[in-house]
Amino acid sequence: MRSTTLSNRIFCAVARNRTGLQNSPSSGRFMSTLTPPNKKSERREVHSTAGTKSPDVTAAELKTSNSTKVAALNDGVSTVASRFLTTAEVTVSKIFPAGFGWQTSSIIAENNFGFAPDTMNFALTTGLGDALGVVGGHCLYYGAKKAITKNDSINMESEVQTGLLLGSAAFCSGTAWQPLVDALQGANCSFGGVFAGTWAGCGLAFYAGLRAGRTILSGFMTHIEEPTYDNSKNDASLSCVIGGATGFFVGTDAAYLPDQNFLINFVGITDGTPDLVGCAIAGTSTSMGFFTSQSVFNVIYPSGKCWND
Repeated sequence: MRSTTLSNRIFCAVARNRTGLQNSPSSGRFMSTLTPPNKKSERREVHSTAGTKSPDVTAAELKTSNSTKVAALNDGVSTVASRFLTTAEVTVSKIFPAGFGWQTSSIIAENNFGFAPDTMNFALTTGLGDALGVVGGHCLYYGAKKAITKNDSINMESEVQTGLLLGSAAFCSGTAWQPLVDALQGANCSFGGVFAGTWAGCGLAFYAGLRAGRTILSGFMTHIEEPTYDNSKNDASLSCVIGGATGFFVGTDAAYLPDQNFLINFVGITDGTPDLVGCAIAGTSTSMGFFTSQSVFNVIYPSGKCWND
């Protein structure tokens, strides 16, 4: 009888414990750890939270991105503007004087020295006139700029040496111009053929003069850099647009295929043109060619890659 009563007590205690476990607050948590998670609902939770970003973070990233784009745009505009300013300075200080000097020396060579246009003496004289125009124009421009602006950063010793380097290259392209034009016209090339051939030939001559000038002058001139791979790229881009200046100079010859000469109404020099006016027209033609060619480079060349950066 006692054992039956004890068994009943044990059964009731176990029953109470089971009932308490199921109804207690902690039992739910306990059971949940034993129950396998619902994989489908878990994936829904992951997917619903993975693409969520704080509005503040998104706004900050957008603001940073826009600021970067604006800064890059401003840098690009500043680079192009700076290039055009340099282009204008070079046109005034060197390119116009080069064309003016070449035409002046051609008049002297023919009228005073009696050199025929198809002789080497004529070519050398015009090359010298081209070079003197570049050196003189460069030095006069920067001397005047220093005096007017009181800019102490303009080192005239450096500018004179730079002028001599550019003048040595101009001598080569200026000397090559007449023989090139004569050869191309003698081959009965179209005006466009003479134009393009002169552009390429004189551009190469200018480049060769620059590299030779660096090699020779850097030995005793402290402000001239010796030939390197880096400055060879700058010299090449400059030589290309100098070729454009010499190509436009072909337009001054109003006698050769005038119907094809698309520059004749702008820079054509006829037999009745006064000498001084002809010299000014020659300078205008080289200026037009240089500025037109360089304008394309100013726009398409990446920042830091062009000679005038």
